[in-house]
Amino acid sequence: MYKLNLDIAQFLKDYWQQKPVVIKGAFPHFEDPISADELAGLACEEEITSRIVVTQKDNWEVIQGPFEDYDNYGETHWQLLVQAVNHWYPDSQPLVEAFRFLPDWRFDDLMVSFATPNGGVGPHIDNYDVFIIQGEGQRRWTVGDNTPQQCRGGNPNSPLVEDFDPIIDMVLEKGDMLYIPPGFPHCGETLTLALSYSIGYRAPSQQELVSEVADYLLDKNLGQQRFTSASEPTNPGIISQDHQLGIMSLLSQLAQDPASYQVVLGKLLSQNRFELDICEGEEAYSIDDLQDAFEQGAGVNRIGGLKVLRLEKDAQSRLFINGEIYDLPNTPETMLAQLSDHVSFDCETALALCEHAEVQQLLLALINQGLYYLSDEEEA
Repeated sequence: MYKLNLDIAQFLKDYWQQKPVVIKGAFPHFEDPISADELAGLACEEEITSRIVVTQKDNWEVIQGPFEDYDNYGETHWQLLVQAVNHWYPDSQPLVEAFRFLPDWRFDDLMVSFATPNGGVGPHIDNYDVFIIQGEGQRRWTVGDNTPQQCRGGNPNSPLVEDFDPIIDMVLEKGDMLYIPPGFPHCGETLTLALSYSIGYRAPSQQELVSEVADYLLDKNLGQQRFTSASEPTNPGIISQDHQLGIMSLLSQLAQDPASYQVVLGKLLSQNRFELDICEGEEAYSIDDLQDAFEQGAGVNRIGGLKVLRLEKDAQSRLFINGEIYDLPNTPETMLAQLSDHVSFDCETALALCEHAEVQQLLLALINQGLYYLSDEEEA
């Protein structure tokens, strides 16, 4: 269990998406949820996104995983990064739980890095919020102000930026945490062998929203309304300002219609960027199997990283799970809240939920799809 030593209300008011901050001792008595060897083992797997960054003079080389061995990289100047560790390593989930004061739809993944002395990824800017928790070892972090930055070496395609004047320059030790909002340049330099944990939060871009809206309209054969006008310009070769605004208002009408945007948002925000560790069984469970398992003391858990979301003031009674819609027209709002707010249920809670036939069928379907799994009661 990880308890975050943070005044959450003050953090949300003064820092969240506004400015970076270091919280010393954010996790008192912090214990690494994964070892360097276990992390290296995950990076051997084809389906897990990993990379090694090698620090060279004024440059950084990126090698994409999977990796069979690490002997060629030496004892300094490199860093291993593994994405979505929470999907594949259940013991890391309690660290993620410490940050659920922020909504699940924003959460991206838990990235874990193992770095040798002088290892790092170079000065860069992220387009997401990140909490960096220091595990074993020490890393020095510098963070610059949210001002325009030059790409490294004048190369517009470089993910790196030129060196910056720091507004934060701090060595993080075990249990310390650094928060960085989008747009602030930062750079980490490893001082000793170190494990670090990055909890990332993303919001959709305009490109992603427009793409999702377009796909939805095409799939459902909607969005057929066309522009009409009451007057025309006198010059044939001009697009009048009234016509410009009128045409673009067709998009704003969609954005103001819940029937048009709620499905789009629910599906988009419940998806994951990284592959999930689906745990589908060899044989499908029946209702009787499920009931018997709960009566024998089994609980039920979500797989790591799975998002179960509901929309406030939704036009329908439903959940959005992993980009799919699950209609639950007869399920009370309180049960929808239970299902979306909790990642696990003990046997007694599961039995109570299954007294509602619609929820029972939902849990059965999710277990048979490998999105939920039965667990010992102490795991739930």
